[in-house]
Amino acid sequence: MEHAVVHFEILGSDGPALQKYYGELFGWQIDRNNPANYGIVTPVAPGIGGGVSPSQDGNPFLTFYVDTDDLQASLDKAVSLGGTKVMDPTDIPGGPSIAMFTDPQGNTVGLVKEI
Repeated sequence: MEHAVVHFEILGSDGPALQKYYGELFGWQIDRNNPANYGIVTPVAPGIGGGVSPSQDGNPFLTFYVDTDDLQASLDKAVSLGGTKVMDPTDIPGGPSIAMFTDPQGNTVGLVKEI
């Protein structure tokens, strides 16, 4: 499938508590052994991986990321169809490049271009 969902994020004010909750609820293996303490959920086929961590502003946040070869073109298309840009294409140190938009109903969606 072109433009597959490849990642999800569940963020909130207490990242370790969320990691414990989802780890116990679903048996997810969550590895936060990285400089940002970002809780990486190990994917189990046929599922996808994701992240459970604290949000930057302490507010709850849930989104998914869609794979694309051209972040700017996909972001421009989302906006042309009535969405709103949230984040310009941004390189994540040691990771992929991402961008974000909200759909016309206000849902936040991430775009990701793998390295």
